Amino acid sequence: MNKRVILVVLGLVAVVVFLTAMKALQIKAMIQHGKEFVPPPATVTEIAVSPEVWKGSLSSVGTLTPVDGVTVSAELAGKVVKIAFESGSSVRKGDVLIRQDTSSEEAQLPGLEAAAELARLNRERAERMVEEKIISRADHDAAIASYDQAKAQVDAIRTTIAKKIIRAPFSGRLGVRQANLGQMLREGDPIVSLESLDPIYADFSLPQQQLAQIKAGQSVTIACDALPGKNVEGKITAISPLVDSDTRNIKIEATLANHDEALRPGMFVQVSVNLSTEQQVQVIPSTAVLYAPYSDSVFVIEKDQSGKGSVVRQQFVRVGEKRGDLVAIASGLKPGEKVVSTGVFKLRNGQPIVIDNSLAPPFQQSPSPAND
Repeated sequence: MNKRVILVVLGLVAVVVFLTAMKALQIKAMIQHGKEFVPPPATVTEIAVSPEVWKGSLSSVGTLTPVDGVTVSAELAGKVVKIAFESGSSVRKGDVLIRQDTSSEEAQLPGLEAAAELARLNRERAERMVEEKIISRADHDAAIASYDQAKAQVDAIRTTIAKKIIRAPFSGRLGVRQANLGQMLREGDPIVSLESLDPIYADFSLPQQQLAQIKAGQSVTIACDALPGKNVEGKITAISPLVDSDTRNIKIEATLANHDEALRPGMFVQVSVNLSTEQQVQVIPSTAVLYAPYSDSVFVIEKDQSGKGSVVRQQFVRVGEKRGDLVAIASGLKPGEKVVSTGVFKLRNGQPIVIDNSLAPPFQQSPSPAND
C-alpha cells in the first residue's frame, strides 16, 4: 500500500514539474517575441512648416450689448384695458404699447378745465380792475394765483392720463409680453423688454500693455458661433478712461452694423482688433500640435537608419497666435521641416510611419465650413 502511494505522489510531482517547465518556456518565448516585435508603421499625413505674413491683430472675447435696452414698466398703478403690440414685434419711438384705465381722470378733466377757464377770466377781469384801482393789488394777486392753481390741476390730470398710455421710448424690437389684459399693474411692474438692435455694441477688454496700440475709430472683426463662417466688421467707438484695478484690463466698446438683426444682446463673440503692423510667422496646422500641460510638441518626419523609410521624432515647440486652422510656431521648428499634420495623439518617438496625403484636410487661416 505504501509503495503504491509513493508511486502516485512521484507521478504527480513529475506532472507538476513538466507543466512548470512548459509554462516557463512559453513565458520566455513571449518575452523574446516582445523584444523582437516591431510595430507596423502608422499611416499619417504630412505638411511642411511654411512662412506667412500675418497682419497684426489683438484678440479678445466680448459680449454683445444693445445701444438702447430697457424693460418697459408701468409708471402708475392702473388696470390694463388695451394691449397694442405683439411679442417680438418691431416698434417705432412713440408707438402705443399699453393703455391703462383712465376713465376716472377723464371724468375729472372737464370740471377742472372749466374751473381753469373761470380762473382765467377772473384773472383778466382783475387785471383791468386793478389798473382802474377798483380792487386792491392783493385781490389781483389772489386771482392770478387761483388761475395758476387751476391750470396746474388740469396739467396734473393730463400728465396722469399721458403716463397711463405707455409708449415705446425708442425704436427697437420687443421681447415677450409680461402683462395681460385686465391685469392690475402696480407702479414699476414690468410690461415688456425693448432692445435697439441696429447698430449693436460689442464690449470687450484688453490688457493695459496694449493700450498704446488701440484708438477710437480702429476697425475690429467679430466672429460668432451664431454666424458660422461669417465675420462682422465694426469700429471702436469708446475706450474707458479707467483701468480695472483687479485685472489691469481696460474696457473697450465697438459698434457694429446689424441690419438683419442676426446679432442679439448677450451673445458671446470673438473680437480681433486689426492693427496696421505685419509680422513674419512660421505656421503649421493646429492639429499637428500635441498639447500637454508640461509642454506642447510636434512630430518631425525624418529618414530612418536605412534611408528608405520614415520615422517621427518628437520635438517640443512654443506656439504663438492661432488663426483659423493654423497656429504660429514661436520656436522649435525651422522653415521647410516636415511634420505630421493629423493623428499625432497615436504616435510615439521613433515610430516608423507611412505618408499618405490623399485624405489630408485643407488648412486655412479663415475657414468657412459648409453647414450640412
